[in-house]
Amino acid sequence: MSALFTPLRLRGLEVRNRIFVSPMCQYSSHDGLPTDWHLVHLGSRAVGGAGLVMVEASAVTPEGRISPFDSGIWSEAHAAAFRPIARFLREHGAVPAIQIAHAGRKASTGRPWEGGRPIPPEAGGWRPIAPSAIPFSENHARPREMTADDIDAAVASFERAARLSVDAGFEAVEIHGAHGYLIHEFLSPHSNRRTDDHGGPFENRVRFPLRVARAVRAAVPAERPVLVRISATDWAEGGWDIDQSVRFAALLKEAGVDLVDCSSGGAVSFAKVPVAPGYQVPFAERIRRETGIATGAVGLIAEARQAEEIIASGRADAVLLARAMLRDPYWPLRAARALGVEGPWPPQYLRAKE
Repeated sequence: MSALFTPLRLRGLEVRNRIFVSPMCQYSSHDGLPTDWHLVHLGSRAVGGAGLVMVEASAVTPEGRISPFDSGIWSEAHAAAFRPIARFLREHGAVPAIQIAHAGRKASTGRPWEGGRPIPPEAGGWRPIAPSAIPFSENHARPREMTADDIDAAVASFERAARLSVDAGFEAVEIHGAHGYLIHEFLSPHSNRRTDDHGGPFENRVRFPLRVARAVRAAVPAERPVLVRISATDWAEGGWDIDQSVRFAALLKEAGVDLVDCSSGGAVSFAKVPVAPGYQVPFAERIRRETGIATGAVGLIAEARQAEEIIASGRADAVLLARAMLRDPYWPLRAARALGVEGPWPPQYLRAKE
């Protein structure tokens, strides 16, 4: 029996296996609306056997997009556009999930393959907002420091996005609190220099993220799970680190969050990240062990037996694959064969099974 292909229960939801498709920006939306690209991209991963397929970081406001080409979910029109995608994922055995996000000071940039440079307002971009008026790098625009009203509005935007996500048919909602985007910016001392009750000590820096978590939890039906992606460390001295992440995860659990998706980095441009296969798995393992919350491991997980060991040893409850899934939408089917278990083959493809 393979641990990787054992179903996972999160609240009232059963995921057919522990293989999750990580949210990956496609920079292929129009006014935040998904296109046929998203249906094919996401749908093929459901057909390929993944247990949960997550839509890319979808902005809760137009100004919360990383780029003008990002997906979003801030209106009924966006929910309607996502509805057939969520339905297709469900029909083919995968749990349809979405990551809701706000890019904060890293907003208004170009597509990565076009250089990813900041786009100024006069070129169709906008001025980003952030906890403090500190640019991400010397090449980025200086963001406007958020007021108390801005913070309240951001919480409300996450809540609205969660409700729209449920209306669209998504059965799990993940809050993006990682990679140097808005929520992570509040957590990290490198990006949060506020002197009010949202800055300074740990208790203040987690205030906005916890408000978002509680608002999203209230907007999602009790039988459906809420996930949070965090950067477990900034990989930079004096920043957010794993000890704070453990404390934060415990508070997220109290707020009703069901799984913490453990990534890292993205807060500062000068981080030194020791990238290697499975380099972030210890974060998921420690948070799971010390808080009792379910965790997801992510980061250069590419081999079936590597993923199997992570789950079988209790280091995480799920693995989230990104690049491996871009290279091979049918990775779960190949992994099942490598592990000697029955894979979730769609009947249309059974003639190719042997």
